[in-house]
Amino acid sequence: MPQYSQFQPKPYERPMSPFWYFDRWPYLKFILRESSSFFVAYFAVVILIHICAISSGPSSYAAFSAWMRTPTMITVNLIAFVFVVFHTVTWFMLVPRVMVRQVMGRSLPEMAAAAPNYAVWAVLSIAVALFALRVI
Repeated sequence: MPQYSQFQPKPYERPMSPFWYFDRWPYLKFILRESSSFFVAYFAVVILIHICAISSGPSSYAAFSAWMRTPTMITVNLIAFVFVVFHTVTWFMLVPRVMVRQVMGRSLPEMAAAAPNYAVWAVLSIAVALFALRVI
């Protein structure tokens, strides 16, 4: 007498391309935001190197400044700056999605929750710019 086993069909697994995030803008935005954290880390390392150069003396700081003025570093820093701004803006736009936005039982618009972040960012950017330009 033959032995029968219960038939177990394999579940359908849709083939997925390694570039699945190019299909839709929200997916691509998510991947870009997550990858932009490397540029945030890059700026953190550059700031640490900058502090080390300042504490090592004038010659070390002059060498660091000369290195940062090379066309390669200017290009890398501009690209990193664009990604860091993208990271900041997309992060600030996530705030309303995780916060309770009700005042007196009414829902607030998403921008009402994100606006304080942008306001603080603008004030701090102006303060840093004034300090860098030696106005303060």
